[in-house]
This record gives sequence, C-alpha cells and structure tokens, in this order.
Amino acid sequence: MTVTISSLYGKKIMSGTGRWLGEVGEVVIDLEQGSVSHLLLGKIDANEPGEVIKGLFKNSVEYKRVREVGNTILLKN
Repeated sequence: MTVTISSLYGKKIMSGTGRWLGEVGEVVIDLEQGSVSHLLLGKIDANEPGEVIKGLFKNSVEYKRVREVGNTILLKN
C-alpha cells in the first residue's frame, strides 16, 4: 500500500473491532528501512527530553498493524 505521509496526519484510527483509538498526530519513519514505523496518537513536544520515546511506547500504533488507509485508518485484529 502506498500513501503519502502528509495524508496520514489527522486521520482517525480504528481498531479491527471498530473501537476508535485516536487521531494521527505524528508519523515515525524508520530511516534504515525507508518506511513508516509508528503512528503516534496526538502531538509530541519534541523540545522535552524523552517525550518522543515515551510517546512511542505509550500512545502509538505500529504501522505494520494497518490493514487499510481510507477516510480512517483501520487496523488488523
């Protein structure tokens, strides 16, 4: 599946069972792989030490869990 990174921002994320999880606030790129790694729910204050790492573990979805990107982002079960 090919999408632009900018098109992901603000999209709602739904679980495979239809539960609303949040909206994409940040997109994390794996530069070594050249692909999206995680979708963060909400914005992160990058000026605060440790906020990015904390956000990855607390408020994110691994992109490999994405089943479909449309008006909303639907995750695999």
